[in-house]
Amino acid sequence: MGSGGAGWRLALVLLVLPVLPAGLGKPTARQERARPGTAQHEDRPGFQYDHEAFLGKEEARSFDQLSPEESRERLGKIVDRIDDNKDGYLTTEELKNWIKRVQKRYIYENVAKVWKDYDLNKDNKIAWEEYKQATYGYYLENPEEFQDATDQHSFKKMLPRDERRFKTADLDGDLAATREEFTAFLHPEEFEHMKNIVVLETLEDIDKNEDGFVDQDEYIADMFANEEGGPEPDWVITEREQFADFRDLNKDGKMDKEEIQHWILPQDYDHALAEARHLVYESDVDKDQKLTKEEVLDNWNMFVGSQATNYGEDLTRNHDEL
Repeated sequence: MGSGGAGWRLALVLLVLPVLPAGLGKPTARQERARPGTAQHEDRPGFQYDHEAFLGKEEARSFDQLSPEESRERLGKIVDRIDDNKDGYLTTEELKNWIKRVQKRYIYENVAKVWKDYDLNKDNKIAWEEYKQATYGYYLENPEEFQDATDQHSFKKMLPRDERRFKTADLDGDLAATREEFTAFLHPEEFEHMKNIVVLETLEDIDKNEDGFVDQDEYIADMFANEEGGPEPDWVITEREQFADFRDLNKDGKMDKEEIQHWILPQDYDHALAEARHLVYESDVDKDQKLTKEEVLDNWNMFVGSQATNYGEDLTRNHDEL
């Protein structure tokens, strides 16, 4: 579970909070930090990361319900769509562009899915007060139900943090988010003007001693809890080396905000390009740096899943083909 050549990926953990009939959302413990994910190709079941990058999470799950034959057939149709210049080959550039489109589609579909839960007055904007009411209204009006100190601390911390993020996303300062502004609020890692928020939230979550820095132990604790007290696994030892060699750039034993940004939002790393190169490398039998449809279909289970390769998720859902 190391950092490896594939680099860090950002994962936004977002639990959509239910809206009760009275319009008061009962909050649940959640984490909305855009944070570096530690999963690499070799650390996920089968080719799960590849499937999600190539198809998007929802689409990847739908393929897991298909027979191998159906998966191959649908993959063939997708290959035809990726081949922009219709020359019969998929280049790294074409695959990169496809993966970027898939990621963008996932983000905007996610926003569309939750929009109605927050746009309570149906004016096609989400005001901060609407979001606060839908998300925290139950907590604010029923504080006696949250006697647990951990719950109280979590909600008291999350509300001002959400407000800070909302106001940063709200570029025109009217305290009402357009769809684009709300997208920046939910997916700050995708927007240049939200990068400081991503860095600040990461720092706040990992910096347990609240000294304004992330030291090596805090960095490790965010990934691994040594509850049994035994020796650390090899990947943790590797991460300590990564911290010393590549995270702590000025070698003062800790990461400041600039170093955290370099870690989670590296300027020189394009995850879509890295994934495209990986798919080509693993499937390019004749080593001509591009893929034929036959090469893709011969290695189909790297690109898509099926009932034969799923990961135990028994999901049935209506599906609109890509």
